[in-house]
Amino acid sequence: MARLLIIHHTTSPALQEILEAVVAGAATDDVEGVEVVIRPALTTGAAEALAADGYLLGTPANIGYMSGALKHFFDTIYYPCLTATARAPYGLYVHGNSDTTGAIRAVESIAAGLSWRRVRPAVSVTGPPTAADLERCWELGAVTAAELAG
Repeated sequence: MARLLIIHHTTSPALQEILEAVVAGAATDDVEGVEVVIRPALTTGAAEALAADGYLLGTPANIGYMSGALKHFFDTIYYPCLTATARAPYGLYVHGNSDTTGAIRAVESIAAGLSWRRVRPAVSVTGPPTAADLERCWELGAVTAAELAG
């Protein structure tokens, strides 16, 4: 069974709503053969990353950058996972009050350095999540899981 690791830093009610939509999409009955594992970024290490077949990353945009927690995750796993996880699929969602551009750019730069392959463009949500935002997050979860199911 393929394993999708959802690594998140959920710091607000808005991010909680988004995380729940992503998880619901990843765990949809339409996708079979994928185990979904959900972990906070600050407690996820290389062993869990190496045991996964794909990744879904979630972060707030903090002062134009990804959260320190997600950066810590990348700092922890980068060299142990550099060659072992090459070509792994990943998805990304980012929430901010006004702009998520810098956070998206930073995560995508590190993911490119790891040679991960993005399953679709990042989902950017600014302000309170709308029903359409949550639907895009659900789809991100479903598409990322489907990528692993083959």
